[in-house]
This record gives sequence, structure tokens and C-alpha cells, in this order.
Amino acid sequence: MYVIFKALGKQFRAVKGATVRLPFMDGKEAGDTLTFDDVLLTSNGDSITTGTPTVAGAKVSAEVVKHGKDEKIYVFKFKRRKGYRRKTGHRQKHTDVRITDVVTG
Repeated sequence: MYVIFKALGKQFRAVKGATVRLPFMDGKEAGDTLTFDDVLLTSNGDSITTGTPTVAGAKVSAEVVKHGKDEKIYVFKFKRRKGYRRKTGHRQKHTDVRITDVVTG
């Protein structure tokens, strides 16, 4: 049984007990509980239910595990024959959550 839910402008697949990596959620600490009500699709193995736009009564409960950063991405700008070089890096922040309960509605 799984659901597809919408959080922070993106869609994620949730299975009870799985860990999902979401974009950084500011103001949430490790151990906090979250509830996502925007469930777009539910599946119990035999049948699939899609929402218009969401499935009524369906929700996903999760617990924040930790915050972290992805690997560094290097950005290099260069213009030939002009002596122009710029090297910058970026590390995207993320939040890992563990799915504790899935209600299909």
C-alpha cells in the first residue's frame, strides 16, 4: 500500500516505515510530527484511487528524522581570452522524514 502526496511544491511516494527526503523545512526539529493532507493518489495493491484534485480523508503522518545537506555542486563560469573565471559551490539543504502512518481515506 502506498500513496503519492504533495508537499512543498513537489510530489513524493510514501510507504509506511519508509524514509523520504524532502526539501528543507525551516522551523522543524528532529522528532517533530508532520501531517500532509494533500494526497493525490492511493493504492492498496489491487485498486488505485485518484483524487480530484485530492483524495478525501486521506493523509500521511510523518516524523522528522534529521536535517542535512546534499553533496556540493560546483559552478564554473569562464569567458575565453578575457581573464574572467568564477568558481562557486552550492549545497542544497534537505529534511529526512520517516512515514509513521498512511490513511487512505
